[in-house]
Amino acid sequence: MSDRTNTIFGWILFSGIVVMFLRFLSGLVFHADAPERPETMGFPIAGVEEEGVGGGGPSLAEVLATADVAKGEQVFARCISCHTINQGGASGIGPNLYGVVGLPIATHEAGFAYSAALSDHGGNWTFENLDEWLKSPRAFANGTKMSFAGLSSIEDRAAVIAYMNSMGSNLPLPEVQVAEPEAAEGGEAVAEAVEDPAAAAGATTAAEPVPENPGV
Repeated sequence: MSDRTNTIFGWILFSGIVVMFLRFLSGLVFHADAPERPETMGFPIAGVEEEGVGGGGPSLAEVLATADVAKGEQVFARCISCHTINQGGASGIGPNLYGVVGLPIATHEAGFAYSAALSDHGGNWTFENLDEWLKSPRAFANGTKMSFAGLSSIEDRAAVIAYMNSMGSNLPLPEVQVAEPEAAEGGEAVAEAVEDPAAAAGATTAAEPVPENPGV
Protein backbone atom coordinates (compact mmCIF):
# COMPACT_ATOMS: atom_id res chain seq x y z
CA MET A 1 0.00 0.00 0.00
CA SER A 2 2.82 2.33 0.89
CA ASP A 3 4.57 1.58 -2.42
CA ARG A 4 1.46 2.65 -4.36
CA THR A 5 1.18 5.81 -2.28
CA ASN A 6 4.81 6.66 -2.92
CA THR A 7 4.29 6.09 -6.63
CA ILE A 8 1.28 8.42 -6.72
CA PHE A 9 3.10 11.19 -4.87
CA GLY A 10 6.09 10.67 -7.13
CA TRP A 11 3.97 11.21 -10.23
CA ILE A 12 2.32 14.27 -8.68
CA LEU A 13 5.73 15.75 -7.90
CA PHE A 14 6.97 14.98 -11.39
CA SER A 15 3.88 16.61 -12.92
CA GLY A 16 4.46 19.75 -10.86
CA ILE A 17 8.06 19.95 -12.03
CA VAL A 18 6.95 19.58 -15.66
CA VAL A 19 4.36 22.36 -15.28
CA MET A 20 6.91 24.70 -13.71
CA PHE A 21 9.39 23.98 -16.51
CA LEU A 22 6.77 24.64 -19.20
CA ARG A 23 5.80 27.96 -17.59
CA PHE A 24 9.44 28.99 -17.41
CA LEU A 25 9.96 28.02 -21.05
CA SER A 26 6.86 29.90 -22.25
CA GLY A 27 8.01 32.99 -20.34
CA LEU A 28 11.30 32.95 -22.23
CA VAL A 29 9.66 32.49 -25.61
CA PHE A 30 6.62 34.77 -25.31
CA HIS A 31 7.90 37.30 -22.74
CA ALA A 32 4.87 36.58 -20.56
CA ASP A 33 6.44 38.30 -17.54
CA ALA A 34 7.21 41.49 -19.46
CA PRO A 35 4.59 42.05 -22.16
CA GLU A 36 5.65 44.46 -24.87
CA ARG A 37 3.44 47.24 -26.25
CA PRO A 38 2.29 46.31 -29.78
CA GLU A 39 3.29 48.65 -32.58
CA THR A 40 -0.37 48.99 -33.66
CA MET A 41 -2.92 49.28 -30.88
CA GLY A 42 -6.14 47.43 -31.67
CA PHE A 43 -7.86 47.23 -35.02
CA PRO A 44 -9.28 50.14 -37.03
CA ILE A 45 -13.09 50.33 -37.18
CA ALA A 46 -14.61 51.09 -40.56
CA GLY A 47 -16.28 54.49 -40.68
CA VAL A 48 -14.63 55.79 -37.50
CA GLU A 49 -11.97 58.44 -37.94
CA GLU A 50 -8.96 58.61 -35.68
CA GLU A 51 -9.02 61.72 -33.52
CA GLY A 52 -6.40 64.32 -34.23
CA VAL A 53 -5.35 62.83 -37.56
CA GLY A 54 -5.78 64.63 -40.86
CA GLY A 55 -8.46 67.14 -41.79
CA GLY A 56 -11.44 65.02 -40.73
CA GLY A 57 -13.19 64.50 -44.06
CA PRO A 58 -15.73 66.63 -45.94
CA SER A 59 -17.48 69.61 -44.37
CA LEU A 60 -21.17 69.65 -43.48
CA ALA A 61 -21.87 72.00 -46.40
CA GLU A 62 -20.23 69.57 -48.82
CA VAL A 63 -22.26 66.61 -47.53
CA LEU A 64 -25.50 68.62 -47.47
CA ALA A 65 -24.96 69.59 -51.11
CA THR A 66 -25.40 65.94 -52.15
CA ALA A 67 -27.67 64.77 -49.32
CA ASP A 68 -30.51 62.42 -50.27
CA VAL A 69 -33.86 63.62 -48.88
CA ALA A 70 -35.40 60.17 -49.39
CA LYS A 71 -32.64 58.59 -47.34
CA GLY A 72 -33.19 61.25 -44.68
CA GLU A 73 -36.85 60.26 -44.45
CA GLN A 74 -35.79 56.65 -43.94
CA VAL A 75 -33.33 57.58 -41.18
CA PHE A 76 -35.94 59.86 -39.59
CA ALA A 77 -38.11 56.77 -39.14
CA ARG A 78 -36.08 56.17 -35.97
CA CYS A 79 -37.53 59.41 -34.58
CA ILE A 80 -41.24 58.91 -35.26
CA SER A 81 -41.80 57.12 -31.95
CA CYS A 82 -41.25 60.52 -30.28
CA HIS A 83 -41.75 63.16 -32.99
CA THR A 84 -44.17 64.06 -35.76
CA ILE A 85 -43.01 66.24 -38.63
CA ASN A 86 -46.18 66.81 -40.66
CA GLN A 87 -47.81 70.25 -40.62
CA GLY A 88 -50.15 70.53 -37.65
CA GLY A 89 -48.97 67.22 -36.22
CA ALA A 90 -49.44 66.63 -32.51
CA SER A 91 -46.55 66.57 -30.09
CA GLY A 92 -45.69 63.30 -28.43
CA ILE A 93 -42.76 62.56 -26.17
CA GLY A 94 -40.97 65.16 -28.30
CA PRO A 95 -42.33 68.24 -30.06
CA ASN A 96 -43.66 68.38 -33.60
CA LEU A 97 -40.79 69.31 -35.93
CA TYR A 98 -42.55 70.81 -38.95
CA GLY A 99 -40.70 73.93 -40.14
CA VAL A 100 -38.25 73.83 -37.23
CA VAL A 101 -35.07 74.44 -39.26
CA GLY A 102 -33.86 78.01 -38.71
CA LEU A 103 -36.15 78.76 -35.76
CA PRO A 104 -35.00 79.59 -32.21
CA ILE A 105 -34.07 76.54 -30.17
CA ALA A 106 -36.72 75.18 -27.77
CA THR A 107 -39.45 77.68 -28.74
CA HIS A 108 -41.00 76.06 -31.81
CA GLU A 109 -43.87 74.18 -30.20
CA ALA A 110 -45.92 76.42 -27.93
CA GLY A 111 -46.78 74.80 -24.60
CA PHE A 112 -44.28 71.97 -24.93
CA ALA A 113 -42.20 71.33 -21.80
CA TYR A 114 -38.66 71.65 -23.14
CA SER A 115 -35.83 70.76 -20.79
CA ALA A 116 -34.04 73.62 -19.07
CA ALA A 117 -30.79 72.47 -20.66
CA LEU A 118 -32.22 72.99 -24.14
CA SER A 119 -34.21 76.12 -23.31
CA ASP A 120 -31.10 77.80 -21.86
CA HIS A 121 -28.90 76.86 -24.81
CA GLY A 122 -29.89 79.81 -26.97
CA GLY A 123 -29.36 80.29 -30.70
CA ASN A 124 -31.33 78.93 -33.64
CA TRP A 125 -31.68 75.53 -35.21
CA THR A 126 -29.11 76.25 -37.89
CA PHE A 127 -27.75 73.48 -40.08
CA GLU A 128 -24.62 73.41 -37.91
CA ASN A 129 -26.54 73.26 -34.62
CA LEU A 130 -28.79 70.52 -35.95
CA ASP A 131 -25.72 68.56 -37.00
CA GLU A 132 -24.23 68.82 -33.50
CA TRP A 133 -27.58 67.98 -31.89
CA LEU A 134 -28.11 64.90 -34.05
CA LYS A 135 -24.53 63.80 -33.46
CA SER A 136 -24.95 63.78 -29.67
CA PRO A 137 -27.94 65.46 -27.97
CA ARG A 138 -26.34 65.15 -24.53
CA ALA A 139 -23.10 66.73 -25.68
CA PHE A 140 -25.06 69.58 -27.31
CA ALA A 141 -27.27 70.23 -24.28
CA ASN A 142 -26.12 68.39 -21.18
CA GLY A 143 -29.22 67.50 -19.19
CA THR A 144 -31.63 67.21 -22.12
CA LYS A 145 -34.61 64.91 -21.76
CA MET A 146 -33.90 63.38 -25.14
CA SER A 147 -32.48 59.90 -24.65
CA PHE A 148 -31.48 59.36 -28.30
CA ALA A 149 -27.78 58.39 -28.50
CA GLY A 150 -27.17 60.24 -31.77
CA LEU A 151 -26.07 59.54 -35.34
CA SER A 152 -22.34 58.93 -35.78
CA SER A 153 -22.43 59.17 -39.61
CA ILE A 154 -22.28 62.70 -41.03
CA GLU A 155 -24.00 61.39 -44.18
CA ASP A 156 -26.98 60.18 -42.11
CA ARG A 157 -27.12 63.46 -40.19
CA ALA A 158 -26.98 65.52 -43.39
CA ALA A 159 -29.72 63.40 -44.96
CA VAL A 160 -31.99 63.89 -41.93
CA ILE A 161 -31.31 67.65 -41.91
CA ALA A 162 -32.11 67.85 -45.63
CA TYR A 163 -35.36 65.98 -45.04
CA MET A 164 -36.31 68.18 -42.07
CA ASN A 165 -35.51 71.27 -44.14
CA SER A 166 -37.85 70.04 -46.89
CA MET A 167 -40.67 69.76 -44.35
CA GLY A 168 -41.83 73.35 -44.02
CA SER A 169 -38.53 75.23 -43.82
CA ASN A 170 -36.89 75.10 -47.26
CA LEU A 171 -33.95 77.29 -46.29
CA PRO A 172 -31.06 77.66 -48.75
CA LEU A 173 -28.26 75.23 -48.01
CA PRO A 174 -24.94 76.65 -46.83
CA GLU A 175 -22.49 77.43 -49.60
CA VAL A 176 -19.55 75.12 -50.10
CA GLN A 177 -16.34 77.04 -49.55
CA VAL A 178 -13.88 76.38 -52.38
CA ALA A 179 -10.26 76.98 -51.46
CA GLU A 180 -8.51 79.21 -53.99
CA PRO A 181 -5.15 77.92 -55.24
CA GLU A 182 -2.25 79.87 -53.84
CA ALA A 183 -0.05 81.74 -56.31
CA ALA A 184 3.38 80.26 -56.83
CA GLU A 185 5.98 81.95 -54.66
CA GLY A 186 7.86 84.50 -56.70
CA GLY A 187 5.50 84.04 -59.64
CA GLU A 188 4.95 87.77 -60.16
CA ALA A 189 8.67 88.49 -60.15
CA VAL A 190 9.24 85.79 -62.72
CA ALA A 191 6.44 87.18 -64.91
CA GLU A 192 7.91 90.68 -64.77
CA ALA A 193 11.34 89.37 -65.71
CA VAL A 194 10.05 87.73 -68.91
CA GLU A 195 10.20 90.15 -71.85
CA ASP A 196 7.99 90.19 -74.90
CA PRO A 197 9.92 88.28 -77.58
CA ALA A 198 8.66 90.64 -80.29
CA ALA A 199 9.63 93.73 -78.30
CA ALA A 200 13.01 92.23 -77.53
CA ALA A 201 13.60 91.49 -81.20
CA GLY A 202 12.57 95.01 -82.13
CA ALA A 203 14.89 96.54 -79.58
CA THR A 204 17.80 94.48 -80.92
CA THR A 205 17.09 95.52 -84.50
CA ALA A 206 16.85 99.18 -83.57
CA ALA A 207 20.14 99.03 -81.74
CA GLU A 208 22.06 97.54 -84.67
CA PRO A 209 23.77 100.11 -87.01
CA VAL A 210 22.32 100.44 -90.52
CA PRO A 211 25.01 99.52 -93.13
CA GLU A 212 25.80 102.10 -95.82
CA ASN A 213 24.64 101.38 -99.34
CA PRO A 214 27.82 100.72 -101.32
CA GLY A 215 26.07 101.69 -104.56
CA VAL A 216 25.36 105.32 -103.53
